[in-house]
Amino acid sequence: MAESDPIVGIIMGSQSDWATMKHTTLTLEKLGIAYEAKIISAHRTPDRLTKYAESARDRGLQVLIAGAGMAAALPGAAAALTPLPVLGVPMDGKVMGGLDALLAMAQMPGGIPVGTLAVGKAGAVNAAVLAASIIALSNEDVAASLDKFRADQTAGVAEEPKD
Repeated sequence: MAESDPIVGIIMGSQSDWATMKHTTLTLEKLGIAYEAKIISAHRTPDRLTKYAESARDRGLQVLIAGAGMAAALPGAAAALTPLPVLGVPMDGKVMGGLDALLAMAQMPGGIPVGTLAVGKAGAVNAAVLAASIIALSNEDVAASLDKFRADQTAGVAEEPKD
């Protein structure tokens, strides 16, 4: 549902992050939420990041989801440039299994928050659900979609184990 009127912006530091961040897009699609996805590196494309984050609200985005690994500067740098909520997804990594990225995102200075999710796929999915929860506060269609998503998730859990 990458559309011309996205309300969620998904950014990632490199192409290699797509394997994880595609789970954010798949979840947003299940929820019927329009998004855009871009590769923006805090270190290699700082001008691209500045233009993107500073224009995000005026372009109609309501939440940014930023996936990054290693130094994981992208979510924090984006949060410094926009008043929108920024949700961070730490990438699995060879160094400390992504714990380095998790800690980098969680340790933001006061006044520049990043809502930091779990490392990897679970964090990518939860970022989409959390973005939906934020948007649902002022959007009845998204609220209804989120309620259905959660009910379907609950209904999909078996009550008794099977062989």
